[in-house]
Amino acid sequence: MITPDNLHKILIAVEDSIYSEQASDYGFRLAKKFDAEVALVHVNDVISTTTAHLTDPILNEPMIMMPEAMDIQEEASKKLFERLSKGREDTTIYTFMKIGNPRDEILITADEWNADLIIVGTHGRTGFDHFISGSVAEGVARKAKCPVLIIPKME
Repeated sequence: MITPDNLHKILIAVEDSIYSEQASDYGFRLAKKFDAEVALVHVNDVISTTTAHLTDPILNEPMIMMPEAMDIQEEASKKLFERLSKGREDTTIYTFMKIGNPRDEILITADEWNADLIIVGTHGRTGFDHFISGSVAEGVARKAKCPVLIIPKME
């Protein structure tokens, strides 16, 4: 059970979406009430970066990521962190940029940072769309070692 005595570190998984903004806003408000530190984690999914790879299948070369694409992703993450942190000077904020499977990287970051709570937003997908895309929030909730708060799309 989360109480003011044991809630010191809140990890908020973020992406560039309204769902993420709502989740981070909720997380920052919760952190203020509990006087907790916040870490924002943004994960660039490996699948979405495959077009930024160079390879020659005829020569059977391993795929390598173009530095320019990595720089673009890093810059986008920094801008996202800046936007979400704006006006939150009263809260200690850490940031983590990761590349990989979002669910796995969120869980790894939570463990490494010793998060007391993970907050994720959800797109609220159902049916076939949920089956195809999966749910990062659901995967995090199932595997996390600490409580997970899933913030649905708020109207």
